[in-house]
Amino acid sequence: MKKYQLGEFEEIVLLTVAILHKEAYGVSIKREIEARLNRGVSMGALHTALVRLEDKGYIKSYDGETTDDRMGRPKKYVQITALGKRALEHARDTRQELWNAIPKVVLKLATTI
Repeated sequence: MKKYQLGEFEEIVLLTVAILHKEAYGVSIKREIEARLNRGVSMGALHTALVRLEDKGYIKSYDGETTDDRMGRPKKYVQITALGKRALEHARDTRQELWNAIPKVVLKLATTI
């Protein structure tokens, strides 16, 4: 059984929520991922990942301000939880352990072919 379960896209979304801190909401997360990773993100995939992350307890959501532009609907902000921070630390540490286990010769570039 896995201690923390994060898929690749979930990890990217969670990292982005942490980067954006108090400015993390759907559109800002989408824009940040696209800008930083040069990767297209659909709102549907993002919404699904945010729901999964909240169900796991890695983020929590709260309503922000309402605006006329949004026809009175509030923005839904998200923030990383303590459990989400631990999940990210676990993912980072696990990846680093794997990187450290690779023999140096494997990563050495061949000088002649």
